[in-house]
Amino acid sequence: MKKVMYWVMGEKAGRTIVGTWNWLWGMPVESGGKVAVAIAEESLQSMQESVQKLAVAVAMQEGSYKTAKNKYEGKVKELRTLEQQANIAQQNGNEDAARMAMTKAIQTEQILPKLEEMVKQAETSVNASKDKLNRERMKLEAYKADMQNMKDMSEVNEALAMIAKVNNEFDIGSAKSDFEKAKNAVERRNFKTGALAEMSENPAEKLQADMERMTIDDEVSRRLQMLDGSTTKELPE
Repeated sequence: MKKVMYWVMGEKAGRTIVGTWNWLWGMPVESGGKVAVAIAEESLQSMQESVQKLAVAVAMQEGSYKTAKNKYEGKVKELRTLEQQANIAQQNGNEDAARMAMTKAIQTEQILPKLEEMVKQAETSVNASKDKLNRERMKLEAYKADMQNMKDMSEVNEALAMIAKVNNEFDIGSAKSDFEKAKNAVERRNFKTGALAEMSENPAEKLQADMERMTIDDEVSRRLQMLDGSTTKELPE
């Protein structure tokens, strides 16, 4: 499915879609390395574009609200003007003009409550939209900070991975272990050989050999002393 998505949407867009699916289903995004960072960057870019569009929409909404508010305030002024016109016409004895102005004033007065309600609703909607825009901007800033932290963490992970790779490639631990094993084996064999030599030796024969060696040593010493004595006698006076 992933290969098909990459082929249809292109690798970059495909990774974003597949990564989003994996996130929704609670699965890890690819290997969690550079690909995850790239998907997060693309998602952050999408959020930025959404916030920008929201800001434009709020600005348009606020513009419409100001237009409606100005229209309402204009109607209020119009009502006051019509009432003044009716009053002046009546004072001047122009009954028809007074009645016409008062009729328009009444019609305007009747529509004002509806306009006022609509303006208040627009104001409420605009304020809600502004609050939402502010919240989304704060979230976006938080995501930007998370994005930077994610990049830093990814770089640290890459560095640690490289360190681990170097340590594994140049690790002499196994060689040291083999050396120690060989050394211990030689020492054990030496101990074993010495023990076997000691066990194979007959104590009685060893005692007899020691006595014979002592006897020979005594005889050698006696003969050497005799030589020394004879040599001394032959020296001239």
